[in-house]
Amino acid sequence: MGLPPNVLSQRCASRRYLALVASKWSLLVINALDDGPARNGFLMRMVEGISQKMLTQTLRDLEATGIVRREDHRTVPPHVTYELTPLGKSLRQEVRSLIAWVESHMPALGGSEPNQP
Repeated sequence: MGLPPNVLSQRCASRRYLALVASKWSLLVINALDDGPARNGFLMRMVEGISQKMLTQTLRDLEATGIVRREDHRTVPPHVTYELTPLGKSLRQEVRSLIAWVESHMPALGGSEPNQP
């Protein structure tokens, strides 16, 4: 039996997963999928500023780790949807809490208005 996960250890694989789920784009995509399955175009509109390349990579990474499920409906024209898996759904409350914390602490973080970069 190995050592328990320790994100503070540089040798621990948990760092890779933390980097994935804590990335800006992952957090925003998980948040956008909170209401249920969505198509690529919907996610592009919801997550303002994300490029198609970054959205595709983020969805692939989240799918590879079991957080997002991709469903190809095998139609013409193509119809593909993405949704949170049970594992992803277990993460969404944490994502919502982090986003709410950031938004409610904007003044203390140095931001005067929520819509400023």
